[in-house]
Amino acid sequence: MDSEHSAIFQCLNGENKRQIHKILLTASGGPFRGRTREQMREVRLEDALKHPNWAMGRKITIDSSTMVNKGLEVMEAKWLFGVGLEQVQVVVQPQSVIHSMVEFDDGAVMAQLGTPDMKLPIQYALCYPDRKFLAGERLDFARLAQITFEDPDMENFPGLRLAYEAGAAGGSMPTVYNAANELAVKKFLERAIGYLTITDIIGEAMRRHKVQKSPSVEDILAIERETYEFIESRW
Repeated sequence: MDSEHSAIFQCLNGENKRQIHKILLTASGGPFRGRTREQMREVRLEDALKHPNWAMGRKITIDSSTMVNKGLEVMEAKWLFGVGLEQVQVVVQPQSVIHSMVEFDDGAVMAQLGTPDMKLPIQYALCYPDRKFLAGERLDFARLAQITFEDPDMENFPGLRLAYEAGAAGGSMPTVYNAANELAVKKFLERAIGYLTITDIIGEAMRRHKVQKSPSVEDILAIERETYEFIESRW
């Protein structure tokens, strides 16, 4: 039901999924788009909870600001749509009206557009394959005027780069990425750590972890606990 994955699913309707060249996963860039890490050093909780386009819960709003949420979506897209990690490209689209796109082998690009609202993805999932009337705001292209695109800044927002590294390592590493972020964000929401420490914690937890290639559910739960224990011992 995530808007990005719903958009990809809609773009693939009636298409041959074996002819996907790449998935173009869009991101708003969050409230700190364009800032350097130095400029984000004094970010307060209140600042990080002010998303420019979406109204979401506290945890996912923080994840969006660090681009960790986009990193998780990259890994999800890989598994949901059966593509390689290198076929999932993040594109920053600040207006948040293109929810994602698919480029096919012949160069054609299909996009799904809509207002930055979860009502459509949820209703589409509930009513599929039918499309029911949905009251509410619609896209007004004259008022929108333009749609712009940027490359993601993985240097100042390492949460996204770390997600690609976790996905490439595979096995148990995505568990560490997710668990470290869960606890780091909790600590930030409790004002126990600074904003930049969130991705520092994720990176440190990943660096110390030895990947298990085919973890069982029990292994995954144990690795999650070990990651929490490591973080609690350090921060």
